[in-house]
Amino acid sequence: MIFLTVGTQISFDRLVKAVDEAVGRGQIAEEIYAQIGRGLYQPRNFRATSFIEKDLFDKHIRQASCVISHAGIGIITAVLDNNKSLLVMPRRRKYGEAVNDHQVAIAEKFEELGHLLVAYHEEDLPEKIAKLKSFVPRVRDNDTKAVINKISEFINFVNLSV
Repeated sequence: MIFLTVGTQISFDRLVKAVDEAVGRGQIAEEIYAQIGRGLYQPRNFRATSFIEKDLFDKHIRQASCVISHAGIGIITAVLDNNKSLLVMPRRRKYGEAVNDHQVAIAEKFEELGHLLVAYHEEDLPEKIAKLKSFVPRVRDNDTKAVINKISEFINFVNLSV
């Protein structure tokens, strides 16, 4: 089962519709279960719900063969923590899906690091979906000490600047 999720804060009909159309064209044969938020588009080719309780959401990630999602940092880290293949499509400002293009920047960086696949536009989805099943994400190294050191450096810089 492929788990499609768009988060709960903002709808992402463009992604839901693109995946639904890919299923309709036979480009995705595997069963899909989706969490689609408050979107107006209702998929015809797979089961979907608006919201899922956190425990059930986490269970869907664990049980999924792979995940398709927006490029939010929360879902990216959750999927990587579960060692699942992930395909993201960033929300874009020009479509009114986000206030800026921060998800594009997030997707670019995680793609560069080999952690996920990115479909930057709907027309990219079929090719990326075909690669998703064989994609093996690079293991993410959580270097907590490095993060703490960077934060400490910043705090010291701010304190010296004041």
